[in-house]
Amino acid sequence: MFEFNKNLKKCMMIDWIKNDKKPILIAGPCSAETEEQVIETAVRLAKTGKIDILRAGIWKPRTRPGAFEGIGAKGLPWLQKAKEITGLPVAVEVAKASHVELCLEFGIDVLWIGARTTVNPFAVQEVADALRGVNIPVLLKNPINPDLALWLGGMERLQKVGLTQLGAIHRGFSSAGEKIYRNRPQWQIAIDFKTAMPQIPMINDPSHICGRRDLLHKVAQKAMDLNFDGLIIESHITPDTAWSDAAQQITPEVYGQMMADLIIRQYDPKDIKEKSKLERFRKEIDMIDEEIMGILASRMKIAREIGLYKKENNMTILQSDRWKEVLEKFISRGVQSGLSEEFITRIIKSIHDESIEQQESVMEE
Repeated sequence: MFEFNKNLKKCMMIDWIKNDKKPILIAGPCSAETEEQVIETAVRLAKTGKIDILRAGIWKPRTRPGAFEGIGAKGLPWLQKAKEITGLPVAVEVAKASHVELCLEFGIDVLWIGARTTVNPFAVQEVADALRGVNIPVLLKNPINPDLALWLGGMERLQKVGLTQLGAIHRGFSSAGEKIYRNRPQWQIAIDFKTAMPQIPMINDPSHICGRRDLLHKVAQKAMDLNFDGLIIESHITPDTAWSDAAQQITPEVYGQMMADLIIRQYDPKDIKEKSKLERFRKEIDMIDEEIMGILASRMKIAREIGLYKKENNMTILQSDRWKEVLEKFISRGVQSGLSEEFITRIIKSIHDESIEQQESVMEE
């Protein structure tokens, strides 16, 4: 285990990457619930040998009042104790200056700023100002909405107050039409961030992207294949009874096995520099194609739901006026984007044909 608190400068995330260290692995419960839960989780995670930093939510911003919003500051001593027992550095999410002050008082090693906070530049600035003059690693999650400029702007605010131990967390983006993931990955946005700020390590958050356990390994492996610098994954001793985000958490033992099963590809920096532009472009196309496939799958799920609605209400599958409206809309948008009318017509007709087939299969059930 590295000596994190004794010499922060030697433990900068950027140095981990430059020194070809293994991906940084961050794990722990979505929320600290009790002292026993925090310590048992930490001990069992430490036994896996597949963790570098213990994470736990202390303050939990929620969409609606009445939901569990975190145990609050009384959970910070629990993390102190977990660190003493396991030797693991600890990480906590902060959303305002008072959170920062409490975390520094209790010796928290790493801070991260959540997606709901990144959305608000005033909130990010408040956190940044509270950290002025403090040498501590800070990770910034992408905003909830797919806004690259907002994510980059948040990082720039942290840089401007003199913070140097910075990292980004890719946790996916909210989408009203998403049916597979909790938050659509939109990998290209993370890559665009990395292109704009290549010196900033990129950590992937499969838990918040997936929202469900069965997809975690797939997304984590994808992040490793894309040369992400690490992972942050939620782990709980009894996931099904977790006070928050139960469906996306896994036991420490399952986490350990998942990390052991990951293929960590080794990259020679010299080879990376020598790769041709064509190879890099192809990689980007592969990722965009994967996004397209995910979006199409989500669209067809909705088509099947529409088919069920039409069946229950004795409606015909083909709605000519609606189809004409959709086609004209996409042709207009496509032409404005430099795409030919013929190409757009072929693509949209193919999607429409598949939608009809999906609805027919529902009708025939």
